Amino acid sequence: MTGLTLAEAAADSRRWRISVWTALGTAALDFVVRQTVDGGGWSTNAPLVAGLFAYWMVVNHLHDHPFAHLGPANLITVGRLAIVATIAGGLWQIPSDALTWTFVGLAGLGAALDGVDGALARRSGMASRFGARFDMETDALLILVLSALAWRLDKAGAWIILAGALRYLFVAAARVWPWLAADLPESWRRKFTCVVQIATLIAAIAPIVPLPWSAVIAGAGLVLLTWSFAVDVQGLARRRHV
Repeated sequence: MTGLTLAEAAADSRRWRISVWTALGTAALDFVVRQTVDGGGWSTNAPLVAGLFAYWMVVNHLHDHPFAHLGPANLITVGRLAIVATIAGGLWQIPSDALTWTFVGLAGLGAALDGVDGALARRSGMASRFGARFDMETDALLILVLSALAWRLDKAGAWIILAGALRYLFVAAARVWPWLAADLPESWRRKFTCVVQIATLIAAIAPIVPLPWSAVIAGAGLVLLTWSFAVDVQGLARRRHV
């Protein structure tokens, strides 16, 4: 019983540490951007949102991380989550062109780091289901934030929010149809689609890309993402019948 209690205490300590690191990292990034660019009425809730998201992740999935330490790859994902939360802080106002360019740069950095954490996890021997899920959920949150920002900037209609909502609609559907919650095999098609979706949204929000081209670019990414989800649903349905 004592060993179980100690294990639970250690897991809870890691949860709080990850959440605090994420919140502090977001607050620091928030501060740097505020000092560099005029943020206007920028929301200060971003660090809290990032910390809560990180805590939700580790509460639900920390059992899939068999290592005593978080590891360098997950720390990079924490940094990416801080970037996403910082961009989300700009949703409460219409960002200036300078701030939008900052968000474009931050989103590009977050997308570039997405190609680093997985390779680093494998090289350090600390790859885990938790890390893969943390990475995927951070990608999903980035897509949601960027799609909402594209709508707020009038770079696309409200329909673009579907790009960010698809992941969460899929999870909600799995509560109704549990066969949708089955593990999916590794897929380069899925990874490629994620990269393209993020890239098209970054391009769409860039001040240099006007309507209607921003909507066309964003729409192309949404079509590709919808097709990828449809392929996965079809595959899961086929496996269910088998």
